[in-house]
Amino acid sequence: MIECANPLFLDRETESLVCAYMTAKELIIEAGFASEIDWQDKIDFDSISEQDFLREFAWVVFSSGMREAIVRKKFSAISEAFLHWANARTVVLRAAHCRESAMSVFAHKGKVEAVITVAGEISRLGFNCVHSRIKHDGIAYLKSFPFLGPATANHLAKNLGLNVVKPDRHLVRLAARAGFSTPSLMCRKIADVMGEKDSVVDLVLWRYATINRDYLVTFKP
Repeated sequence: MIECANPLFLDRETESLVCAYMTAKELIIEAGFASEIDWQDKIDFDSISEQDFLREFAWVVFSSGMREAIVRKKFSAISEAFLHWANARTVVLRAAHCRESAMSVFAHKGKVEAVITVAGEISRLGFNCVHSRIKHDGIAYLKSFPFLGPATANHLAKNLGLNVVKPDRHLVRLAARAGFSTPSLMCRKIADVMGEKDSVVDLVLWRYATINRDYLVTFKP
């Protein structure tokens, strides 16, 4: 049974929004996705390794424009093609092998080349430099990488532990439905009440949208 926020402390619109969020969160936990919430809550950007970065960059790039379930089925083989993300220098030195192996799993030359290109950049600069630039410049720096636009750069930043919200189609629709101009403003409103990270709120709402075709109904004004 969901206990919504006390209306004595919240206005009607905020109470409705928070109750809808709590409904969504309860549903995805019951559906077996609690571990995703825990992962998003605990991930720490300062602890991200070179291997983590390569894997998450590849995940975001290969997921771009694709259903998450499809990429998830192929990602183990993609990881194997890229030598299980050993390090950037190894990927660069064995680029021909990685390219051929990855193309046999996921025949999208642009996405495969994007991973090899970024591995080259990390190998050239050193991961500590790349990590520092992300910490200092955030999304602006990530958008300089191949295949990363506003939505995908935020997606990667979130997966690396930065407290941001990705403006994907589900979150954009939910924000508009709830009366917010951006997903970030909507997630910040919920996060302030719930005491959670914006990125956790993002994940809950996104996962809810993927498992409930009528997700917009829950967030009606």
